[in-house]
Amino acid sequence: MSQKNVLLVEGEADRGFFEALCKNWKLSVLAIDVCTPRDAGHDRDSKQAALAVLSSAYLNQLTDGQIERLAIVIDADQVSDGGGFDNTLGKLQQQLNPAGYVLRTNSGSGGLLFGHNDGLNDIGAWVMPNNADEGMLENWIQLNLHPQEAPLMQHAQASIDQIPGGPKFKPLRRCKAEVATWLAWQESPGQGLWQAADSSLLDEAAPQLQALKIWLTGVFPAA
Repeated sequence: MSQKNVLLVEGEADRGFFEALCKNWKLSVLAIDVCTPRDAGHDRDSKQAALAVLSSAYLNQLTDGQIERLAIVIDADQVSDGGGFDNTLGKLQQQLNPAGYVLRTNSGSGGLLFGHNDGLNDIGAWVMPNNADEGMLENWIQLNLHPQEAPLMQHAQASIDQIPGGPKFKPLRRCKAEVATWLAWQESPGQGLWQAADSSLLDEAAPQLQALKIWLTGVFPAA
């Protein structure tokens, strides 16, 4: 059996989503272990924690052969909150460049690859939603909705506009609230973000969905 292949994500909701996505896509890839920062011993799950364990734990495991292939998926978030694509890419480079990994492929919506001169496998990175814009995983979900789901998502968005007294959450979390509301109106509410990976809810022909699938199978090729 091949050595472990790690897809590092920010937290449990993201883990559940990507585990379901790989299962629903029936990808012909090596077994992927979707991990969070806590799996590497960090005391919390977050974007910053994922960046920290990328260099403190997983790069070392990749170098000494404990794992064979490595990728990370993190949110761009908002420029106003210290995020955005360029800032997030800069933080990735701060973690990877000192270890000899340099950005060699930046195909925009097609994902990122960091290469090493010593012949180690490339490290993949996907900055949600599309390796270009502000946002997060929930924005990617909205970009790739099945056309039949669009009216329900629009209704969820409109309902948030009508919250008495206004929403309690910060504006940067609005997308999370929209997707959570939309999921709460599905056939089996309360199942978690992983439910959004269902093929009946996503548009399999959407360019961004296809781009993520191609990137994922590129980083974790078939045996």
